[in-house]
Amino acid sequence: MFGYGQNNFTWNGTLRELEGSHPATERVRPAMTASSSSSSGLEVLLSTLQNAGDVESTLNILNVLDELLSAGTDRRIHYMISKGGSEALLTALVNTGRSFSPNYTLLLPLLHLLAKVGQRDRRIGMKAEEAGAVLLTLNLLRQNVQHASRAAACLWVIQVFCSSVSTANLIGENNGLETIYRLIPPYTTKHLYTIKAAIDAFAALLCTKANVCSVVSKGNISGLLRLYEDWHSKGTQHVAIEIRHALLRCLHKVTHSTAGKHAFVSHGGIKLLYETTQTCLLSKSLESLLEPSVQLMRKCLPKTPLPLTSDQSAYTFPLPGRPHAIPDMDAEADESGEASDDEEAEDNQQADYDEDLETDLNKLRLRPDPDRPKELLPQYSRLCPELSHDFQELDLSSEPEDCSTASSFSSEEEAVLRNSFHFGSSRRDRRRSNASSDLSTSGSHSETEPEGHTAADAQLEARDFHSHSSILSTSPSFRTIVREARGEAPPSHRGDEQDDDEEDAEESHHRTMIDRLLERHGACIPHHEPRMYCAAATKTKSIPGFSILAFPDFWGHLPPPGNEPMAPRKPNIQRKKVLEDVQRFLNTDDIINQEVFDLEDSSLQCPSDSLRFFSKFECGNLRKAFHVRRYEYDLILNADANCNQHTQWFYFEVSNMVADVPYRFNVINCEKSNSQFNYGMQPVLYSVREALEGRPHWVRTGTEICYFRNQFCPAQGTRRTTFYTLTFTITFKHNEDVCYLAYHYPYTYSALKAHLKLLQKSVDPAKVFFQQQVLCGTLAGNPCPLVTITACPASRSCRDMHQLRNRPCIILTCRVHPGESNASWVMKGTLEFLCSSDPVAQSLREAFVFKLIPILNPDGVINGTNRCDLNSEDLNRQWSKPDPVLSPTIYHSKGFLYYLKSIGRTPLVFCDYHGHSRKKNVFLYGCSVKETLWQSGSAVNTVGLKEDPGYRTIPKTLDSLAPAFSFNSCNYLVENSRSATARVVVWREIGVLRSYTMESTHNGCDQGIYKGLQTGTREHQEMGMKFCHSLLSLTKDMSALYSPNLISRIDLDHKSHNCFEDDEPPCVEQIEYSTDCPALKGTDLDSEVNSNMVSADEEEDCDEGNKGTKHRRGSVGQSQQSMKSRIFPHLMKQASTEKINTCNSVNINGQIMS
Repeated sequence: MFGYGQNNFTWNGTLRELEGSHPATERVRPAMTASSSSSSGLEVLLSTLQNAGDVESTLNILNVLDELLSAGTDRRIHYMISKGGSEALLTALVNTGRSFSPNYTLLLPLLHLLAKVGQRDRRIGMKAEEAGAVLLTLNLLRQNVQHASRAAACLWVIQVFCSSVSTANLIGENNGLETIYRLIPPYTTKHLYTIKAAIDAFAALLCTKANVCSVVSKGNISGLLRLYEDWHSKGTQHVAIEIRHALLRCLHKVTHSTAGKHAFVSHGGIKLLYETTQTCLLSKSLESLLEPSVQLMRKCLPKTPLPLTSDQSAYTFPLPGRPHAIPDMDAEADESGEASDDEEAEDNQQADYDEDLETDLNKLRLRPDPDRPKELLPQYSRLCPELSHDFQELDLSSEPEDCSTASSFSSEEEAVLRNSFHFGSSRRDRRRSNASSDLSTSGSHSETEPEGHTAADAQLEARDFHSHSSILSTSPSFRTIVREARGEAPPSHRGDEQDDDEEDAEESHHRTMIDRLLERHGACIPHHEPRMYCAAATKTKSIPGFSILAFPDFWGHLPPPGNEPMAPRKPNIQRKKVLEDVQRFLNTDDIINQEVFDLEDSSLQCPSDSLRFFSKFECGNLRKAFHVRRYEYDLILNADANCNQHTQWFYFEVSNMVADVPYRFNVINCEKSNSQFNYGMQPVLYSVREALEGRPHWVRTGTEICYFRNQFCPAQGTRRTTFYTLTFTITFKHNEDVCYLAYHYPYTYSALKAHLKLLQKSVDPAKVFFQQQVLCGTLAGNPCPLVTITACPASRSCRDMHQLRNRPCIILTCRVHPGESNASWVMKGTLEFLCSSDPVAQSLREAFVFKLIPILNPDGVINGTNRCDLNSEDLNRQWSKPDPVLSPTIYHSKGFLYYLKSIGRTPLVFCDYHGHSRKKNVFLYGCSVKETLWQSGSAVNTVGLKEDPGYRTIPKTLDSLAPAFSFNSCNYLVENSRSATARVVVWREIGVLRSYTMESTHNGCDQGIYKGLQTGTREHQEMGMKFCHSLLSLTKDMSALYSPNLISRIDLDHKSHNCFEDDEPPCVEQIEYSTDCPALKGTDLDSEVNSNMVSADEEEDCDEGNKGTKHRRGSVGQSQQSMKSRIFPHLMKQASTEKINTCNSVNINGQIMS
């Protein structure tokens, strides 16, 4: 198959034969004989390479290896490495290079091949140290600094060696950095590939801290910046661009250290790159330099502490049983709790995700003992009123009373809350039973207009509803503040009787004016009554004592008439915003940087030409606002109460705007590493002006939206937090409007309370059993409502009552994470559907008893937190062992589930409604032993493992019913990191097979009829209704789902997509700082080595021609020809065999295996 002749080596076999066959015995030189008859052909070549004594034989072997390794894929090189190829090449290098006068005819191809092979060998650096090749190569470089091709070959090998930290340090300790740095000249047109090789080798050496420190201490950063400036100003050809890119890579490496960043900034690196970037933006050929330049500037912008006096939330609450009331604020963030149950380990690699899966079959199947004595469970019997209610009204001929439930709720509320922990001082006693009397009017009209005058009502405009007026105040004390601000005498100076009379008259006028306003402008919004909302809000207890209603919550919201598509992302919009931020750092002349809003300082005066902000209302979140440039504002969100993290949710008022002017808003302390704002999501806006004109809509808004890491850091403390900027631009339609901006459609606790009362009034008590109760009181003393909905029995007969009391339970919970307001809109859809007269709803009420807890975290929702309760804990991580004092809603929810289990009424379905901030569509997470074991690669044999597949029934049904639902996004894995969530605990401890988390996107859908559209409140409520539809699949009579009277009510045509498109691809722009310089397309070490072979061949031809040694030139030229074939493979396809046969090279007549 191959043989050695006096002048020639011919290969007539395949690589497969070379790898597995015995060497031939014909005419083989003694020096090239295989050491063992069992050795493969490749091993023979490698062994011969190490022991060859003459140049011609070594060149022939190098040519054979180059041909074999270049024709196929990297698999061949890795096979050679596994057979000791790297060691053989290193030994040959050492043997050849140690001579006093090395033969570069042999050394050059040897170095080239070593560079190609070594870059694919992860241990090449260590092997080179063991062989003594590292310092040898460095010495060869020093001997050939005047010989471009030889120096380039040495530099590439040094670059490859530096894959090992110890090797890079060894070269640095032997002054290799200085040697290579001196090879990088100012702009020139000569030896460009060698210069680039020197820069690449210098960058490779900067992989160690020691070498970076050496470069910084010797002032090489300023030298690199001067070199970059010189090459930028003079170099225009493509190779010069590659050299500039390589210099940027060096700067990236050296700025990994803090000292390197400081040196870079102090020597004007940011300014230089900003200026050169402006030039690059004008030329498409320089596009490749933009991204590394921008990334380098982002990385080196000085860290800026947030302009806060403390990282702790502005809202603190004294916790019972805590000696210092407030948790330790400097503790490290709990990263495991940062991703929601919603966010199912997205930031981890697949291997890490698999390791998080529970693999212990006993733990998966074990049902732990209850976390409380059974004697405590009977207290929850009150939460099953359908079991004790006698339904006497069914026998009464008169109209049934609908107020009994409400009165019992009020008395029960008082009993449950009697021992709750209340915050602050008690409210002022109301003199009126009607809570809506607390509405007040604007100070500019409240005391000047007579009772019957309507001119003021007609002239009320949007600007009169900003937070500084008193129209939407719920507290008499707020009107006193307004009165004092106008310089009027407070009521206490007028006498008590006069005070009472005037306040009575004033509030009477307020009611009249609001009534007229609602009559004139109010929209007919289903299940919303502004007066009832105000009445509910007056009883809501917050940490700061909110006294202002946000207009959208008071007035109400209707979905906009049309669908709202996802916002298209402009190309390179993030780059544009980052460059604007860099300009802020460099040019401070146009920077205003004035604080215009402070949640903690109500006396702060806002300039007349600035936007005005306000967030001190229910669900509001904005801590500070800074006027940065004329139309640009930095916004800082408030951390969760008693906490210093979890900033994402925002909801605030903005006013005093100028129409048709683009305002840029930067939320600068977001914490999540990515957001749907990078994938078409927009914030929502509500305009008071539009609402008064009959368009009370929350609408998606904003352009130039992107989300990326910034240079801000915590104001104090030891917490290492990375902050991200959400930036968006809004152009307001109206002058002096009052608008509200929010992360997503707000849904307040007061809105829920008002909604439940309206629902209770809307149902027919003879048909629908609707009872609202208090599960427990919260830390702040707010009632956590629990709602029971089912169908009233047809009669009081034993049969009908028995059927009622044996209906399975469906438990639905929601809003454990306050920032997931979309979940509340889904729950709203569920509640309204279950209370409706729809035949499907009637069937469901007759089949099941629904227990709904619409807000599991009332205090968090009220105070505008994103994730936690007032105890600074994520309540969805407390289900394993909830604290009865610090986590009362979770403790009693779990207790209620234990009670249902204890009386033989284990829920048929448990579903916890959530919102998902990083995925599209709606989907379910469930629990399965088999699927968890399969995914984790467990050794447990699951063939004989029995598991009820019923947990897939609802997801499969939803896949047919709900346009927004994605079956392929669902999973049923049990993770260790989610072991304390509601979904897992209810499945494991209560034994509910169908225990789910339902995730609803904050953005929109990428499939079905809603593909490319953002979801609104209409779609959320529809999803709540569709979830109810899916429950029909669990009824005993499955045909009911397809019965004629129901089929027209349900759309069964939807099917989700069949591929996993819903997992977002990487953002088109780099969100994080790049850890290294982005690679330049079209460049790799192999192509550079091949190019150097051409130049080396030309140099050798010239040298040999001058000396007249034609034979040697022919041999080297022919060997280089085989290497040149790598550059022009298309020219070798036809004539390679005959050409190689005619020279001292390789003849390949066999099959080339890839």
